[in-house]
Amino acid sequence: MARLTAATVEELRETGFDGLTVRNVARRAGVAPATAYTYFASKEHLVTEVYWQRVQALPQPSIDRRRSPAGRVSAVLEGLGLLVADEPELAAACTTALLATDAEVRRVRDAIGLHTQGLLRAAVGDVASPAAIRTLEAAFSGLMVQAGVGAIAYRNIPDRMDEVAHVVFGDPTAPASTSARHANTRSTATRAATRAQEGPR
Repeated sequence: MARLTAATVEELRETGFDGLTVRNVARRAGVAPATAYTYFASKEHLVTEVYWQRVQALPQPSIDRRRSPAGRVSAVLEGLGLLVADEPELAAACTTALLATDAEVRRVRDAIGLHTQGLLRAAVGDVASPAAIRTLEAAFSGLMVQAGVGAIAYRNIPDRMDEVAHVVFGDPTAPASTSARHANTRSTATRAATRAQEGPR
């Protein structure tokens, strides 16, 4: 499976999502197409699995209880929000693939949702109601889709989530944007997840 997911990223960089096929990924990975199809039912399934593996490879964020609840929310979601920020082909493919309706994609999408909920509960479960957690998760999912279609930049997601969290927790005056700190650097978490998914070169 690792060879197939690594080959998926390479294929996306060359062909984009429209040109991606399970058969071409199998050829690049050096495995038989029939073998590839035993793991992945579709190219959407392939791409969502690549994304899920990167999510799982992210370091567990540390939670500073001295920060405000809003600050904790943006901190724990920063790595997830910036995960594919510097890989436009993969980002576009993930946006399309994660919206697919296949059962395999739904399973991975549900796992990502549970992971996001877990991060939020760990960050603010002591002060946030279940409804607040669901609202924050919905806002984050919406921002990820907006970034995926180019409506906003991925590097702006942490600041947007900070604004949302301030509203959710009763402070409609969000702090000044800090997007500049993301403009020219990738987060350490994002680099670590990318290296873990791609393996040694």
